[in-house]
Amino acid sequence: MLKIGLTGGIGCGKSTVAKIFESLSVPVIDADQIAHALVAIGQPALAQIEVAFGSIVINPDGSLNRKALRDIVFFDAEKKYTLDAIMHPLVYQTITNQLESLIAPYCILAIPLLFETEMTDFVDRILVIDCPEGMQIERVCRRDGLSVQMVEAIIANQVSRSFRIAHANDIIDNCAAEDGLAERLKKLHNSYLSLSACRDNRVCEQHNHL
Repeated sequence: MLKIGLTGGIGCGKSTVAKIFESLSVPVIDADQIAHALVAIGQPALAQIEVAFGSIVINPDGSLNRKALRDIVFFDAEKKYTLDAIMHPLVYQTITNQLESLIAPYCILAIPLLFETEMTDFVDRILVIDCPEGMQIERVCRRDGLSVQMVEAIIANQVSRSFRIAHANDIIDNCAAEDGLAERLKKLHNSYLSLSACRDNRVCEQHNHL
């Protein structure tokens, strides 16, 4: 099965793209959804996070206080490393387990931190969703109610836009309000179906910038 790594900076539209692939009956494994499930009340990862960061990151109802945790880790590299050391192995193992149950020509692995977590060897191709940094900031501030400073800190903790583009097999420009996005993804879908039929995906390698 061909594994496509879907990634991009915060606010570039990865979730929208993943939903369109799902509408085409493509299996999608979403690392963000996995991470959210892993820190639900009663999950071991939540207990580890509380031990590492203290009760300040736990809401009165026992759930994770995401804002408090975000305020800590995105301005302290050492604390972010601590959080990553808790979460990344668990996310990786869950993705591996979910892959074992899939039967399809290809699947999408939506991993926002694909490069940062060194999971590029886990996929056969890399699809980057791209938009300018200014647009990322505007979208995330509007969507999540975060300050510009916080969004800039999150972006600073990700690889650069130029790095993602340089290492992509396929790029989707997502600067407009979804105009033609579904059609472009349908073309990419057909391309992936063709690639999945090849005995050797490296021989059939091609690049798409849509």
